[in-house]
Amino acid sequence: MEFRFGPEDDAFREDARAWLAQHLPRGGQPGDWERELGRGGWIGIGWGEAAYGNRTAGLTQQVVWAEEYARAKAPPRTGHIGENLLAPTLIAHGTPAQKRRFLPPIARGEELWCQGYSEPGAGSDLAGIRTVARRDGDTFRVTGQKIWTSLAREAHWCFVLARTEEGSRRHHGLSFLLVPMDQPGRIEVRPIRQMTGTSEFNEVFFDGAEARAEHLVGGEGNGWQVAMSLLALERGVSTLAQQVGFAAELERVLALAVSGSGALDPALRARLVAQWAELKVMRWNALRTLGSSGDPGAPSVAKLLWGGWHRRLGELAMAVRGAAATVGPYDWDAGSRPYELDPLQHLFLFTRADTIYGGSDEIQRTIIAERVLGLPREVRIP
Repeated sequence: MEFRFGPEDDAFREDARAWLAQHLPRGGQPGDWERELGRGGWIGIGWGEAAYGNRTAGLTQQVVWAEEYARAKAPPRTGHIGENLLAPTLIAHGTPAQKRRFLPPIARGEELWCQGYSEPGAGSDLAGIRTVARRDGDTFRVTGQKIWTSLAREAHWCFVLARTEEGSRRHHGLSFLLVPMDQPGRIEVRPIRQMTGTSEFNEVFFDGAEARAEHLVGGEGNGWQVAMSLLALERGVSTLAQQVGFAAELERVLALAVSGSGALDPALRARLVAQWAELKVMRWNALRTLGSSGDPGAPSVAKLLWGGWHRRLGELAMAVRGAAATVGPYDWDAGSRPYELDPLQHLFLFTRADTIYGGSDEIQRTIIAERVLGLPREVRIP
C-alpha cells in the first residue's frame, strides 16, 4: 500500500510531541505514568470508540503516536495488554455491560491486565491448554497453571483461556474468562528469574476449589474464536513503533563500532550494514500490511522477521564490544551488587527469547506452511 502522512497527521504529531515533552515523568512509579496517559486521553486512541474518556485517532495517527512515544523514550507501558489486547477484544465480543465495566478503568490507566494463555507442556501450542473451568452457578471455578505471564504480579485482572467442556480436545470446548487477580490463597503468582537477573515473567497457579471467574466473553465454548481474534490485533501499528526502538538500539551499536575498532573489521561492517538494511525491509513490510487482516501469513512473517533481527542485533552488539562484553559495568559485590548488566548485555541476553515467546519460530513456520503454502498439516499424536 502507499502510506503517507497528511497535514492532519503532522498537526497530530506536533500535539503528541508537545504533550510528551510536557508530561514525561522525571521519576515516580509506572502506575502513575499510566494514569497520566489516561488523564491526557492517550490510552485507547485506536479503539474506534470515544465513550470511555479516550481520544480517537485514525490508523496513520496511531502510527504517529506510537512513533513519537518511542522517539521520546517514554517509560515502558504497563497497561498495553489491557489497552491493545483485552479492550479491542471486548469491543468486538463483549457485552455492553462488560464494556461499561472494564473499558473506562483501562482508559484511565487504573486497572492493569495480564494474559493467561501459555501453559507448561503446551509451549506455543495454544490448543494444548489443560487449565479447566467448571461452572458453579453464575461463576466458574478455575483450576490449572499458566506460565510466562508478563506483569502478573502487578495486574489487577487476567484474561484466561480455559477448557470449560469436559472431555474436549484441541481448540474445542474452550472459553475466554476474565479473572480477578486479587484472590489471596486462591491464586498464586511466582516470579521466574531469568538469566538477565530480572523477573518480567511469572507462573500463575489457580486453585480450583476457590479461584473464581464471573465474566465470560463471547459465550461458553467460543474461547478459541475470541482468542484468535485477540491475537490478530494491533500488529501493524505496534510493529512500526517497535522498529523505532530497534533503530535506537542499532544506532547505539553503530556508535560503539565507530568509536572503537569494530568499524575497521570488514566482517563486522558487513553485519552492521545487513542489520540496517533488514530494519528498512521490516518497516516496508509493516507498512505493506498495515491495517490488513486478510493475509493469514502476515503476522507469522512479521514475527519471524523481527524476532530473528533483534536476536542477531544482540549478538552483533557483543561482537562489536569484543572481550569487554564479558565484563559487567560495576565491580561484583555479593552484598550490594550481585548481578549487574549494562544495556547492551541485557539486550544480548534478553533477545535470546525473541525467537521463542509469542509463538516460536518453528510454530510460525508451520503456520505459514499450512495456511499460506497449503502444505499437508503436521501429524499430531493423540
